[in-house]
Amino acid sequence: MCRFMIYKGKEPMILSDLLTKPAHSIINQSFDSRLRLDLRNPINGDGFGVGYYTNHTPCCFKAITPAWNNVNLENLSKSTESNLVFGHVRASTQGVLSETNCHPFSYENIMFMHNGGISKFELIKKKLINYIDDKFFLLIQGSTDSECAFVLFLHILNKLGYSEGLIPHNIFKKALLETIGLIREWQCEVTDEPSLLNFAATDGRSVVISRYITSSTDEAASLHFSTGSKFYEYSSGLFRMERLNRNQNVILVSSEPLTFERGDWLCVPTNTIITITNKNTILMHPIEDQFYNNNERSSGLAMSKGLMNVY
Repeated sequence: MCRFMIYKGKEPMILSDLLTKPAHSIINQSFDSRLRLDLRNPINGDGFGVGYYTNHTPCCFKAITPAWNNVNLENLSKSTESNLVFGHVRASTQGVLSETNCHPFSYENIMFMHNGGISKFELIKKKLINYIDDKFFLLIQGSTDSECAFVLFLHILNKLGYSEGLIPHNIFKKALLETIGLIREWQCEVTDEPSLLNFAATDGRSVVISRYITSSTDEAASLHFSTGSKFYEYSSGLFRMERLNRNQNVILVSSEPLTFERGDWLCVPTNTIITITNKNTILMHPIEDQFYNNNERSSGLAMSKGLMNVY
């Protein structure tokens, strides 16, 4: 299955220090992960995407070639820096191999990506499409459940009075919760098979991320975060998070930890939503619905889909 990572910093960071140089970067994870359990599909070779901001405008570079073998990505990452970066590597479960199906998706100044899958999506796709306004339906270029979730998110933002520009982080959070709520409602009408909904969205200043599953007994796809004063290379290919003070100058969120330093990373609880404000404050809230459960969950489902690591 897919993997994603997010960088948000008070200072811009060169993309190569996030995507290609670290020994356990998201690119290296895509073909040689020492933490992922995925016997079904051990590599993420069905395309990749990188989104970053320049002058509050997202730029997305996508390709269907494997991320570890793309010369353009290597050259781009060495000469590009940004305060906010989305990275995604894809192992397709829905949709053909095409650039239009690669993440992140973007509209105006908003970017969006997904790790997981909507169960029995073919049975609820028509209901989703009928629900959204035509202007957002016409944005769909690919064939994935993820892109449909994105346009649903845009539709909800629009109903809340925002479809572009700088969006208050509480509105961003509300829109993502409503997106999850509608998918949950429609999915539960047709199947008991859980959907895995790790979503990430940003307007270039704030970020909202979910770790969610429509199950009260299973773990969602893995998600971790790390904060500190600096993310730096202390030896060739080896990075770690430096903490000289309590400032959160650097925030990293990733499906799988980007370093092997256990003390660098915290696991996000299942069925939780994280908001990163424009001032780099992290807010974490449980998603309290019928699937909220504070007790122990089984990791078997996520492992069977290659969405759980052993960190």
